[in-house]
Parts: sequence; C-alpha cells; structure tokens
Amino acid sequence: MSMLGKWLMTILVLLGIAATVVWSFRVDLALFAVSMMMDSRYEIGPNQLINWSTGSDLPQRDVNERPPNIILILADDLGWNDITMNGGETSTIPTPSIDALAASGATFTQGYAANGTCAPSRAALMSGRYGTRFGFEFTPTPPGMPQVTGLIASDAERPLAPQSLLNPRGTDLDFNDMGMPASEITLAELLSNLGYHTVHIGKWHLGRTNGMAAHNQGFKESLLMASGLYGKVDDPNVIDARQDFDPIDQFLWAALRFAASFNGGPAFEPRGYLTDYYTEEAVKVIEANKDRPFFLYLAHWAPHTPLQASREDYEALDHITLHRERVYAAMIRSLDRGVGQVMDALRKHDLEENTLVLFTSDNGGAGYIGLPNVNDPYRGWKISLFEGGIRVPFLAKWPAKIAPGSHYDEPVHHFDMYATAAAAAGAKLPEDRIIDGVDLIPQLLDNQDEIEPPHQYLFFRSGAAQAVRDTRWKLMVSAPPDGIRKEWLFDLDSTTPERENLLAKHPAIVKRLRQALTNHNAEQMEPLWPWTVTMPINIDRDLSKPDEPGDEFAYWSN
Repeated sequence: MSMLGKWLMTILVLLGIAATVVWSFRVDLALFAVSMMMDSRYEIGPNQLINWSTGSDLPQRDVNERPPNIILILADDLGWNDITMNGGETSTIPTPSIDALAASGATFTQGYAANGTCAPSRAALMSGRYGTRFGFEFTPTPPGMPQVTGLIASDAERPLAPQSLLNPRGTDLDFNDMGMPASEITLAELLSNLGYHTVHIGKWHLGRTNGMAAHNQGFKESLLMASGLYGKVDDPNVIDARQDFDPIDQFLWAALRFAASFNGGPAFEPRGYLTDYYTEEAVKVIEANKDRPFFLYLAHWAPHTPLQASREDYEALDHITLHRERVYAAMIRSLDRGVGQVMDALRKHDLEENTLVLFTSDNGGAGYIGLPNVNDPYRGWKISLFEGGIRVPFLAKWPAKIAPGSHYDEPVHHFDMYATAAAAAGAKLPEDRIIDGVDLIPQLLDNQDEIEPPHQYLFFRSGAAQAVRDTRWKLMVSAPPDGIRKEWLFDLDSTTPERENLLAKHPAIVKRLRQALTNHNAEQMEPLWPWTVTMPINIDRDLSKPDEPGDEFAYWSN
C-alpha cells in the first residue's frame, strides 16, 4: 500500500476510535482527510496543447482500399432509457446523434455489458475475454473509498437493509496497481501490429503501473482522465448537482480533481468542460490521421457522477424542474452532441464509408443518482446483475459492410466488439489463450437465420453476485460470505422480465444453468485482488428513497 494510502487508513482508524463524536463532524473529518490526501497527490499544471501524431507524410492510398478505421465510443453509466431510441417519450432528452448512428447501422437489441460496474467491462472490451479469466473480477476503488462511504452510510441509517460486509483481509495494492495484466493482448496491440495508429482518449481504469497504462498497452497516444471532475468547482460555466443522500457522491466530490495527462506525463487542466474537451480532441485525432488507418478508443466519463454540466447545456433544458435530473440530462446532451461531431468529422474527411464505429456503455444507469427511470423498462441498476445493470446500448455502423437499419436480437457481449473490430481489420485472434468474443458482422448478413447464435451462455460474476443466461433463461445468484444464498430464475422472453421468480417451477432448467455456471467458474482465475465490501443493493428503489418493508435486495462484492 502507498504511503498516502497508509496515511488515509490511519486517519480512518482514528475516526473509528472516535465513534462517540457527533455524526456530522466525523463525516466531515473523513471527507476532509480524503480531500487533503488528493491535494497532496495531484499537482495540476495549466492546459497543454496536444500535438497529435499525423500520417500526412505517408504514401497516399485511397481510403476505401485501406483497412477500415475503427472507433469505439464508450459511455459511462448510461442508462438504457437515456437515449431516445430506447425510451421514446420517457427519455430525459432527445439523443438525435446516437439515434442516427443506430439508424444508419446496426442495433443489437440484447447487448450486454461484461459486468454491472465499469472496470471489468473495460477489461473485456480491451481483451476480448471474460475478465475473470485473468483475475479481473472487482472494480479497483481509490484508497479509503469503501471505508469512507461505509462511515457515511452505515447500516444504522438503513435499518431495513441487510448488513454490509467489509473484507477484513484488505489489500496491499495501491489503486493504480490494480488493473489488467500487461500479458493480456489488447485490441490496441492487435491493431497496432497491423500498422494502425492507435489513440486512447478519456477514462482507462485498467491500471497505471507495471505496464498496465494505456500508453503501455498498445496505444501510441493516450490522453488520460487523470481524475474525474468535469470542470473546476468554481467555474461559472459549469453547473453542479450534489446528492447528500449518496455516500459515493460525497466521496467523489472530496476525492476528484479536474485533471488530464498525456502518455504518462504530468497532470494538467483540460481546456474546457470535460466531455466537450474529449470530443474536440477526438475530432483532431480524426483530422490528423485521415491519411492512414487508425483506431480511436473514445472513453467518455459522461454521464457518471459527480453530476456536472456545462451552463450552456443546462440552460437549454429549462423544461426539466428537478435540478439533478436537469444536470444529468445536460450531461447526456453533451455526450450525444459529441457523437454527432465525431461522425461529422468522418464525413468531412470522406472517411465515413470505411470506418467501423462501435458505441456502448460500460454498464447500466446508477440507482444512486436518484432518478428512478434511467433503465426503464428493465429492473435494477449499476452494481447489480439485473438487466438494468448490464443491458446496454450496443450499436455498430460501417456503411461499407452493414446495411442501415439492421437489427440483431440474440444476446451479444462486450468482448464481441473486440473480435468484431479485429475481424474488420483483418487481424488474427491470439491462439495462445481463450478468446470469448465472436465476430458479429456475419450475424448481420442476409443469411443470419442460418447462423447459430454467437453464444450458448453468457456469464457474469462479481463475488457474491453471479449470473448465467442462455438465449431465453437467466439464473441469478446472491451469495454473501457466511450469509443467506438467494437465487432467481427469470424468463427473459416474458413481457415482464425479471418480475416473477420461476425457480420452483422449472427445476430442470435451474439444474442445467447451475451446472453451466459451475463449469464456467471452474475455468476462471482467482481474483488478482480481494473484494473490499459486499453490500446489499435495493433492486427496485433508487437511493433518494428510503427502503421499505418488502423491498428486494441483492448482494454485490466490489
């Protein structure tokens, strides 16, 4: 554990000893300790101009004779109902650019994130494999986060919720030491070996030391989200929304700073509102690389908390009365506009026809933002394996190969994006390991009815939370350490999926799915680091509302 992490843990131990102090004082002191630690960790310089590498000096080839460019756009915590094409009139705001991307390409109606939280999903996207195959099971959290959030939201404040469990073992690993091993072959490495210029912009969350940083994992250029504020807290052009009911939100406001870095260099301030800044730099990358094949991984932070919007976007939505909803909607407005600007840049440079654009989210919308409808019509949230936590937008556009308005209705998974991009580029998949992803382009051709679905089963696991689904049935498990195990069997073809537990009615199906899950787990590695907290998640009630008798909970380990 780093010296800063040890210092914070010492503060937290002292806070625990001082449990007789007034509640508000100990919370404020804990958050102050976090803020002081982060101030000492981050020295943030002024904005730096990024001079993106250019391919203008290379021999010119007709764009349609080159391998396709590949762009992967990843949103963070985007709810199923946050885009118009999925929610219709119940969406917060229109999302015309994302809708247009879908209309001009393919929509995978049963697209799944690899996990109900962010980092394991990113590991699957970058490796083409279940993260559990190489021990990436739990999302790395900043030092002290489980302890501080547990202090703020103790079980005494939620008398109807089951007990949360802190792992007494802990870990000596620093936050930056927890990530995807350098031995994994990332999509960037695969494409770089074929001559692609590879660029990462935004969130990484797959480690920063021991060869795990993006610029060490195949990306020749990496503009990294070094911390997670969208703008400075005193910026008059940025509107904040703070949730006093959410312990995660309180921690993030104390812990995060407005910072970026380039290729492992020193931290500096982004030029403007974060989502817009990433988009502007992505457009510059397209301009710089218009003469050679490139892979751009645009990993937006939006609309993850802390909720911050540009004043311009916020003021455009004065029809929304709830402040936090208006800020959240404004963040999605910026995200959607950015998708449109990326597509405009491709058109401007005559690259649209031969560029594969993939769009998805790392998981579903979060219940802790206090907006109950983000994942409608699905049940549950981020930090769960209910459909609301793992069913995500899953889009692909490649005019040279994919007919506009295509739909595919079988279950697909994040790691399929790896295999699809590799196949499009003509890359050979690694043969020295299991690659779980499948190329999805053949599934979109006219003879798709003659092709077997890409997966017999899909699996999900984060400690106490586990699930397996086939083309129709889904078995879910909640098994806290030394606690009561609970299982659900759901018919996903039902008109009300995940509302009726059919466990007792279909014992043969339950037996088959249990065995499939057991067999899968036997193939996975032990986690590279232990879980820090196993907590109950209220499946149907967002965090702004108090728990009520009869509420259903599922445990999650992180």
